[in-house]
Amino acid sequence: MKTWRTLLLVAAFIACVPFTARADDPVVATINGVDIKQSDLDFAATEVGAQLANFPPDDRRRMLLQFVIENELMAEAAVKASLDSGQSFEDRLKYHRRRALRDAYFEKNVRNAVPEEEAKKIYDAKVAAMKPEEEIHARHILVATEAEAKEIQERLKKGEDFATVAKEKSKDPSAEGGDLGFFGRGQMLKPFEDATFQLKEGEISNPVQTQFGWHIIKVEEKRTRPLPTFDQVKDTIVSQLTQQKAKQTLKELHDAAKIDVKDPEIKKSMQDAAVRGEAPAENEPEAAEGVEDNH
Repeated sequence: MKTWRTLLLVAAFIACVPFTARADDPVVATINGVDIKQSDLDFAATEVGAQLANFPPDDRRRMLLQFVIENELMAEAAVKASLDSGQSFEDRLKYHRRRALRDAYFEKNVRNAVPEEEAKKIYDAKVAAMKPEEEIHARHILVATEAEAKEIQERLKKGEDFATVAKEKSKDPSAEGGDLGFFGRGQMLKPFEDATFQLKEGEISNPVQTQFGWHIIKVEEKRTRPLPTFDQVKDTIVSQLTQQKAKQTLKELHDAAKIDVKDPEIKKSMQDAAVRGEAPAENEPEAAEGVEDNH
């Protein structure tokens, strides 16, 4: 992300995860007699939720509560230390008030301005354009030499169970019983892929060499790859639409604003970036004229 506008946009977009107004607001904890409510966790999620996205829901709630507890404990300590007054504290309050207002504006005018119906139209168009793709569920046994592979092939021809032999002989510890699950074209090494897609269901291959060694492959099942459901991809599509809406909204606000950068070094850096097409200059007529197409 090169432009200052994009950096601001991404910061707003990541920080402002969905906040849902709650009719009920249960107390989830108390700290020194102070109630911590669900809404406190929701607000905390707007600040640090993106960092917790890969954790399970229960872990996310626990981490959010820990975050809120630490905030409350440090806030109480700050009051005891008389840090809740003075110009520095007032400036900090002013900054966080602007940030809270930004988040509220983003929630109302950007996130809530992206209807699910618009995401569904994009999904329908994408699905209609998708071509059916074949997937194969296969197992393999990986060994070091061709001789070992041929020996295993003979054992399998005599009726030994493929998964059992794989557990005994295969050098691929990541595939339990040699099971590779379903995969499509382009996901495996070319010699392995070519051999696999030529097999019929239930058929076992001749030894196949790749850079990892020698493989014996069995095809368990063939199918047409199932299309993703709307629910599976809705959040991704809505996020993309929200980012587009945020960019458009930020451009409109920027174009309507009078921005006068006082710091000479930042001013020159912004003007240089505008010349390179990486960022908008100040929106005075003579400065903005040459970079309109870059917004």
